[in-house]
Amino acid sequence: MALTQGVPALAEPVVPVRRSWIGLLFAANLGLWMAYYTPLQVLLPEQIEDLGVAHKELWLGIVTGIGAIVAVVVNPLAGALSDRTRPRLFGREFGRRHVWTASGALLAFVCLIVLAVAPNLFWITLAWAVANIGINIMLATLTSAVPDRVPVDQRGLVSGWIGMPVALGLVLGAVLVTAVVTTPPPGYLIIAIGLLLLVAPFVLRTPDDALGDVRIPRINFRLDLRGNPDFAWAWVTRFLVMLGNALGTLYLLYFLTDAVQLDDPETGLLYLILLYTVGMISTAMLGGWLSDRAGKRKVFVVWSGVVIAVAATLLALWPTWPVAMVAALLFGAGFGVYLAVDTAVVTQVLPAATDRAKDIGVINIAPSVSQALGPVLAAPVVAFLGGYPTLFALTAVTSLAGALAVLKIRSVT
Repeated sequence: MALTQGVPALAEPVVPVRRSWIGLLFAANLGLWMAYYTPLQVLLPEQIEDLGVAHKELWLGIVTGIGAIVAVVVNPLAGALSDRTRPRLFGREFGRRHVWTASGALLAFVCLIVLAVAPNLFWITLAWAVANIGINIMLATLTSAVPDRVPVDQRGLVSGWIGMPVALGLVLGAVLVTAVVTTPPPGYLIIAIGLLLLVAPFVLRTPDDALGDVRIPRINFRLDLRGNPDFAWAWVTRFLVMLGNALGTLYLLYFLTDAVQLDDPETGLLYLILLYTVGMISTAMLGGWLSDRAGKRKVFVVWSGVVIAVAATLLALWPTWPVAMVAALLFGAGFGVYLAVDTAVVTQVLPAATDRAKDIGVINIAPSVSQALGPVLAAPVVAFLGGYPTLFALTAVTSLAGALAVLKIRSVT
């Protein structure tokens, strides 16, 4: 505790953040998730299918799985480095986060441009893997802005705002790459430009406290999980729910094509994304705000898991277009509450102020591992173990188990 006294970068925030700050963080997260989910859900599947390769599902899983493995390493490492960064220019020390956010955005921008001209699977795989380095640098530093600057009693609301771009970024990106342009190359270009335009205002116009002369312990990735069981259970919760999300969304385009047999699956996917976003936007801020007002988090996480499980069960039992639309709305509603409230939970169980970004990076390994494991589980299930009904049943069970794991956290009500 003595280490944080008199050091704004490490002190526990007590002053509520302004709406303008929330808006700029929202925009930066919108750019981040647009750059991540639009290729993942729309551009990469189309690009791989356009190559005419056999076993397109398997190759999509390999490309996205390698990107997720890269993220597992990069996220906590980037967070740990940003915790200790003291950038100086002309004798003046700047803040420790923004330089990393800007660098990650530039790296992702370059890789998206490379993807636009990638001629084969090798270049697609390589460019997406390196793009994940930039994206996860941004993710580690932007997520740490919440415990860095937001008081505990405002974190549910702020987490709701920054949770919405997870879906909204995909919607905006999907509209741009399906309505404005119709092929992957210009789609990647639009997403790359949008990323820079959305991230730059947060980097240039928001404060970023410097560490000053305070001494920070050396990087240590060994975590005392026995001494921090709530942090461990927060990781388990995030991993299982995100694994359910990966299982349920990775093959949506192919699900609409092969199981629902929709005449225009690309447009159908856009409609599902829009419905998902409507559900998410309608619940994310409300769920976060209610959890702040009630002073409770866990009950909201549990019920969000129940709603997600119901949505996945509907897809497993009735693979029809009307049911898919209802399921997308429910999935978004449940996931919106989950992202808002669980993010607030995570910020309340971080072990040390000196390692906020590193510890959040460790938490962020959970969705990265789930994204890597998702294709490994989903591909054989779809191909050999019952197809899409089994896949969505597994989605329901995994998501509900993750939501119930939050009950093991003791320091958060």
